[in-house]
Amino acid sequence: MKKASLSLLLILLVFSSCSKQVDLLVHNAIVYTANKDFDKATAFVVKNGRFLEVGGEELVEKYKPVSVVDARGLPVYPGFIDSHCHLLELGLNQFKANLRGTKSIEEIVDRLKKHQATSGQNFIQGIGWDHNDWEIAELPDNQKLNEAFPDNPVLIERVDGHVLLANKKALDMAAVDETKKIEGGQIIKKKGRLSGILIDNARHLLDPIIPKFNREQQIQALITAQNICFENGLTTVDQAGISKDEILLIDSLQNKDLIKLRVYAMIENKKESLDFFFDKGGIKNNYLNVNAVKVYVDGALGSRGAALKENYSDAPNHNALPIISKDSLNSIAQLVLDNSFQMNTHAIGDAANQMVLDTYNVVLSAIEDPRWRIEHAQVIAKEDISKFNPKIIPSVQPSHAVSDMEWAKQRLGDERIKGAYAYKDLLDWSGVLALGTDFPVENVSPINTFYAAVTRESIMGASQKVFQMKNALSRYETLMGMTHWAAYANFEDKEKGSIEAGKFADFVFLDRDIMTIDIEELPLARVVATILNGKIVFSNRL
Repeated sequence: MKKASLSLLLILLVFSSCSKQVDLLVHNAIVYTANKDFDKATAFVVKNGRFLEVGGEELVEKYKPVSVVDARGLPVYPGFIDSHCHLLELGLNQFKANLRGTKSIEEIVDRLKKHQATSGQNFIQGIGWDHNDWEIAELPDNQKLNEAFPDNPVLIERVDGHVLLANKKALDMAAVDETKKIEGGQIIKKKGRLSGILIDNARHLLDPIIPKFNREQQIQALITAQNICFENGLTTVDQAGISKDEILLIDSLQNKDLIKLRVYAMIENKKESLDFFFDKGGIKNNYLNVNAVKVYVDGALGSRGAALKENYSDAPNHNALPIISKDSLNSIAQLVLDNSFQMNTHAIGDAANQMVLDTYNVVLSAIEDPRWRIEHAQVIAKEDISKFNPKIIPSVQPSHAVSDMEWAKQRLGDERIKGAYAYKDLLDWSGVLALGTDFPVENVSPINTFYAAVTRESIMGASQKVFQMKNALSRYETLMGMTHWAAYANFEDKEKGSIEAGKFADFVFLDRDIMTIDIEELPLARVVATILNGKIVFSNRL
């Protein structure tokens, strides 16, 4: 395998202008175009931020570029696309206590105390705990939080974003008591008393008391998150469920060239945001695409909020109901269709996926190319898998399969688990897959996504287990799911997702070829440089 440091890679040579002058020539590379024929090349040229021609070493003589990159045999891929993530949340997490990897409520309290000591925050927020990693894998209560923080409101969010644990101070401030009820959510009690656990829609009971991040913090968060994305080779991200004001903030920062990352933004399913963009007709420019609506049907499997057809195998008396009714789902689907927007629906459990598939297949029956998406498509009953078709795109996160493998079978049992995280089966029925991470729930890295999809193993190597290898994807399918098919799922395949003439010159150099190296070497792959519009936005000079 050939390797080169960035200092050797980015050799810039200046030539005088001529009739075939271009901005950039990249040659002596292994170029995976990810076009429809999956052609490979060794060189390409860029002019005015777009690929002008893709081919072989003959381009060196054909063009006189301003800048030349001799790739010295390094692989080049289209800029990676994360098809489902939370960009703003990734950046805002810097203002919250990091609770990832905690093994008990006592360890959480310890981290919260350290966070408060350094941040000076009176309203304490944390994110990332996962009770499935604890010795006793049960949702905690707020007793320890009440003892440690009697006078400070505390809200800590589970890693999946669907569960909050609130201390008594926070519950009192929000006027949440034992009599409170809410549709589409759960307020968990223990022995008749509030435990502090709020699931799905119940989380929003705390919204009125949560301090709002100011504009400066949001700007800092977006810039921080953008830089993390560029470091990982991402040039486009699909922001799942975002408000009107947050979309307009991203738009304003892109117009000021403070945010260069391309963003496909799914509008939150709230009247104010929907009315605004339905009336406006969305937004579409080179950096921002607003033409999709994100709808939630259920919660997460890890917190037993996913809507299943039958009760949970590890909680025989429990099953979560869908967050919205079938009639409400039909109504929003028709509204989205009438306004010529795309619909992207969060569905985890088999009951939720059945509901979405049935609605989609009725509403879209006369629509030729809707490309409506099911986000996660995590548990599919055997009788429902055939309801997928080229009109319905599964948008899935391969790293979820390996993160969840330790406990998912407990939730679902021996039979239902066979229809969970079934990416190859979904691909066979739909024809394409859009791949993402759901960051910050999972790590931002597309390399993690690639490894998880191909091996069905954790890149951390902790479990040394393989999760249903029959649903692994090939390297070709995985790369297409992170590039061309991801762009297709956004209605953006004419402008990005492959290295082809006329498309944006977004591409990534890696230090080794993930399409050919040994499986064991995949986790070692690193981004050498990320290029957007033919210009470097990240370079690794180590």
